[in-house]
Amino acid sequence: MSVAITTPDRRYIVVRERLWRCANPDLSEACREALVKRLMTARRDVKHAKQAERAGEAGAAEALTAARAADDAAKIALGERGPVWWTDGAPDLNRHLVRNTPYAPWFAALTAGEPEPR
Repeated sequence: MSVAITTPDRRYIVVRERLWRCANPDLSEACREALVKRLMTARRDVKHAKQAERAGEAGAAEALTAARAADDAAKIALGERGPVWWTDGAPDLNRHLVRNTPYAPWFAALTAGEPEPR
């Protein structure tokens, strides 16, 4: 597994040249851990519901819908989706290609071989 590249302002990680919003750093450690556990449970539930759906089990579609809703709710609570957690009015660039954002010069410098800023 590679190390995630985090933007200098710690709002996003970069995956395959796309920005993905980070969790709210203002969450307490206990709260963050509980939300991550909820997220991981929801992801497992999505996996199992998809397997049940492929097997033609009754109620699988409803289970998948519920599991995806739980996944989304956990991501919103973490700050990875929904309203942004920062307060300076900067736009949400979640899922944007880095090259189409104000982070483009920073990322170009990284990909040119410069180390990641701390």
